[in-house]
Order: sequence, then C-alpha cells, then structure tokens
Amino acid sequence: MSTTTEPVATKLELDVKIDKPSTCERHIVVTVPRKEVDRYLKVAFDDLGPKAELPGFRVGKAPRKLLESKFREQISDQVKSSLVMDSLQQVTESGEFSAISEPDMDYGAVEIPKTGDFKFEFKIEVRPEFDTPNWKGLTLSRPVHTLSDKEVDAQLAKTLVRFSDGIAIDAPADLGDSLTVDITFAHDGKEIGTIEEEKVSVRKRLSFADAMLENFGETVIGAKEGDTVKTTLKIGETSTNEEYRGKTIDVAISLIEVRRQVVDELRESVLEQLGFSDPVELRAFVREELEKQLGYFQQQEIRKQVTAILTKDAQWDMPKTLVDRQTNRELQRRAMELQRSGFGNDEIRGYLNAGRRNAQEMTIAALREHFVLEKIAEDLTIEPTPEEYDAEIALIANNSGNSVRSVRARLERTGQMDTLRNQIIERRVIESIIEEAKVTDVEDASFLSGIPDDAALEYTVAPMAADIPEAKYDSKPTDGQAEGSTVKLQA
Repeated sequence: MSTTTEPVATKLELDVKIDKPSTCERHIVVTVPRKEVDRYLKVAFDDLGPKAELPGFRVGKAPRKLLESKFREQISDQVKSSLVMDSLQQVTESGEFSAISEPDMDYGAVEIPKTGDFKFEFKIEVRPEFDTPNWKGLTLSRPVHTLSDKEVDAQLAKTLVRFSDGIAIDAPADLGDSLTVDITFAHDGKEIGTIEEEKVSVRKRLSFADAMLENFGETVIGAKEGDTVKTTLKIGETSTNEEYRGKTIDVAISLIEVRRQVVDELRESVLEQLGFSDPVELRAFVREELEKQLGYFQQQEIRKQVTAILTKDAQWDMPKTLVDRQTNRELQRRAMELQRSGFGNDEIRGYLNAGRRNAQEMTIAALREHFVLEKIAEDLTIEPTPEEYDAEIALIANNSGNSVRSVRARLERTGQMDTLRNQIIERRVIESIIEEAKVTDVEDASFLSGIPDDAALEYTVAPMAADIPEAKYDSKPTDGQAEGSTVKLQA
C-alpha cells in the first residue's frame, strides 16, 4: 500500500559529532534519539491509519497492532528517508560549516533499528574556516600600453586565419601559414592515435591537452603539400593516462594543403566575406580586439597580485575529489573569461590546453582564490544581479558569433550558470579591492608576447576513459548529449 508521510515540523533533538579529517572535509556522525524515531513512526502510522485497507476490516478501521505488523517495513523506509533528510537539513543549516558539495553517505546501509537510537554518518566537503584577510589599501601596479600600427598588423595576420582560408600555394610552408594535415601518433611502433584533415596554423609550438610539440614550426616550415615530416613529443607528467606519462611519442605529420594570407593585398572578396568595407575598417576591428585583450591582461595581472597577497596564508589541503570535480569548472571559467575578452578559438584552446596539462596545480590555486574572494563577497553582500548575468552572456555571444538565446541555453543546460555567477562575484570583489588600493600604472607591452603563439588542438594524445572532460566554449550540446553537473561553491 502506498502512503505519504508528511514532514514533522518540530525540530529534531540530535547528537551530532563532527570530525575534521582535513581543512575542507568533515566526517559527521548523527544520532537520533529513540523518542524522535518513535515520534516520526507515530506520525507515519497516524497518517496511514485512516487510509489503510486490510481484508476483513472497513477502510481505516484496522487495529493499530495489525497495521504496524503489516506495514512496518514500508513505514520504516519512509521514516528513514524523512529522518535522514530532516537531520541533514538541520545539520547543514546549523552554521557549524559551509557545505560545498552534497553529503557522501552509504544510504543503503542505513537502517531504522527496532529498538534504540538511530545512527548514520556521512562525509561532506566544506569551505575552509578562516578570518577575512585585510584587503584594503593594497599596493598594486597596472600594466598599460599604447598599441602601435606594427603591433596591430602583426595581430591582423593571426586574425585573418580565423576568418579566411587564404590562398592555396604550391610553396614551402612558412610561419603564419594555414595547413591541412593528418597526424599519426605511435609508441614503440604501435599506433596510439590519429588526427585526420585537421586545419592548424604554423606556429612555433603545437599544443595538445596532454602534451606540447615544442618544435612544430621547425618541423613543418619548409615542407610542401604532399610531404610527411616526422618528430617526437613527450606526454606530460600530469597526463591522466599514467601508462604514458613522460613517454616519448613518435609523430608523423602529413601536409595535405598549404594556404597563405597576404595581408598587404587584401582582396575585396575577402573583405566582403569578413563584413568590412575596406582595410582601414578591418584594422580598426583588430585594434579593438587587442585593446580588449590588453584589458584582460590588466585584470589578470592585478588579480594575480591581489590573490598572491590575500592567499599567502591560505595553504589549505584540498581533497582530491574536490580538485577532480572542480577542474572542469575552472576550465569553463577561464574559457568564458577569455571569450568575453575577445580571444579567438585557437588562442582559447592554447590557454585551456596549458591548463589541462597543469590541471591539479591550477585548480588548487583557483579554489584557494575563490574561497578568499567569496568570503570578501559575503562580507560585502555582493550577489550578481539579473542585469549582470545578461551583460556577461551578451559579451560571450557577441565574441563567439552565437545568439544570446543559444549561449544562455547552453550555459543553463551544461550547469555553467554557477560558474558564471562565481566569475561575476570574483570580478566585482577585485573591483572593490582596486577601489581601495594604491594603483600605479606601469608601461608594459609584455602582454603581446603573453598571447599564446602556439597552435592548439583539442586532442588528447594518450587518452583514457577517465580523461578530464574538455570545456566547451563556442558550441552548444547536441541533442542527447550528457550534461555536466557542477557544485555551487556556497557562501
């Protein structure tokens, strides 16, 4: 028989023991006194009595003893669920800790005893306990730079690769050309992966999710269509595939086509294809892109200074489960930051590949920064407004060429709205810190060399089933695609 047990409103009397295995973990044992168990059982049977149907008795007239005998197992399961849920809510809302994950418990092993107290235990990840660091009056430096025409033209060549295929040439490949290639990876004579007909720019290096081909430019420059060139790379020590960590992989690159951009001879058809009326308008667009990127590097440089000061004492141990779960979240945050700042897909891939190769270190640092900035946000009662969400989504949509509606839908479907929330909060906190800081402008053009001069492919050379999922930044999930889940870092 199906019954519905109404929640019991009165606060539970609980005995709660909290152990601290590490700064960000709590092991909690909850003991529910027998009188509370009996109270919940009574409510459940009182609710069942008037509706119970048993042979030989009118509806609602069966003896209580018979009801308890007949439905005890079913009612016990319902009471167990109610007691666990109510106890968890009471414990997590007690203010003893600030949870950042769902409780980890073996629910199936928990049983309501026939006599005596009801006891269960669980583990949960929590925000570290610490006093808000002094964030007012910091001394900071901000890089500034006036872009030259030469710097704009250098960026223009890279920008054209994003929008135009250039002209197919029967000449040796050179730096800045666009190639269509097949790449084969092998170890000890055994093929471990292939890439087919992939477009890639000729840059000094070529990055993958788990490796860097340091001599890519040196290897392909001078090769022509139809040539196959060979080299090697090493799998990174942080690869998720332990079998291949540090191993040397043979790489064969076959050039299918070589294409070249001619910046000084921009054809009218190319300009029309790009949506510009003349080269002057195109260069103005590229200058604006670079200005956005300068703004991004200014923010990142100041953020780096701020967080270095505020987290110098925040050397908390981070549970592996937390780091693993938050790695993809941090990649998503970085991708959104880069996209809103006008970076192209190849540059974003380069940054994200570098992050994946140093995933654990990057995520631990990001978590420590987040905990500190979130604490300051809590003190300042900072919470994003609907208008701020709209503005962020509009920026991402504008820079990715997608509609605002599709970007919002993708963020909601893939659980990235919480990532966007944290991004807005952290930026507002940094802005508040800057307002109270002593900031000195310093001429610095190093951001131009800081823009990755690497070609990048979203490819794992030595993959495995449990490899870190890649952050998607400019395509929405297809129908039926599994959606990622993230844990909101609670204030």
